[in-house]
Amino acid sequence: MITGANSGIGQAAATSLARMGAKIVMVCRNPSKGEEARSQILSASGAKKEDVSLMVADLASLDSVRKLGSDFLQTTRPLHVLVNNAGIILGKRTITVDGLETTFEANYLSHFLLTNLLLGNMKTNAPSRIINVSSSAHTGGDIDFDDLQEEKGYGAMKSYSQSKLAQVLFTHELAKRLQGTGVTVNALHPGLVATGWGTRSAGALSVGIRLVHPFMINAEKGADTLVYLASSPEVANVTGKYFYKRKAVSSSRKSMDEGAASRLWNISMSLVKMEEDPTVS
Repeated sequence: MITGANSGIGQAAATSLARMGAKIVMVCRNPSKGEEARSQILSASGAKKEDVSLMVADLASLDSVRKLGSDFLQTTRPLHVLVNNAGIILGKRTITVDGLETTFEANYLSHFLLTNLLLGNMKTNAPSRIINVSSSAHTGGDIDFDDLQEEKGYGAMKSYSQSKLAQVLFTHELAKRLQGTGVTVNALHPGLVATGWGTRSAGALSVGIRLVHPFMINAEKGADTLVYLASSPEVANVTGKYFYKRKAVSSSRKSMDEGAASRLWNISMSLVKMEEDPTVS
């Protein structure tokens, strides 16, 4: 299952994995764009129609994510790889239907919820892998526990960096909780990828992205480490790591703060209103 599979590295990874024979579940917000991307993936990979399916969900709605999780579990299909890929960056602060800051919810919190909803399936069908697409931007991030929703002061990169740091903290905490289950979890930085990401934002952010656009890599190169983590036997038993260019590298000092990771986990459980912790068996 790949969130944000209708464009960028999500679509590139889905194509590569389908070409390898994997059965793909695309998660997209827009049904028509999802179907268009599905046709492109089928054509480029040579996969059978039944091996690439589409599920619709809005990561800016926790109810939509809950429905996605429930609908998938009702199919009784085994899930061996979950790729939390979808991400946004917004030039101004907006609020979701849940009353939460959009970047934090769409990039991190909804993936936290989706992962926990599907953990039982992944444990039952282990070995399985969870892959969180983070960013080198996490190194400039701070988790402001007194202002997670950025009500006191919003900045596009500030919010994005916080969400990506949250993903890496989540990776380390989840890996610790899943020891011995056969489920691994790793994060990655795909590189600076030319996918249209951020170009719809307003002001200096959009200008800055357009200026560096000629130096960005294409989606296929950006998806390489993701595909590697999803498929390679070399990393079958590797967990709790942060990867760049197929190598485990050091994530930021802040991302290694076990106290912050545990605190963020507990707050996230409360925000998504999960009463039972699926990592506790």
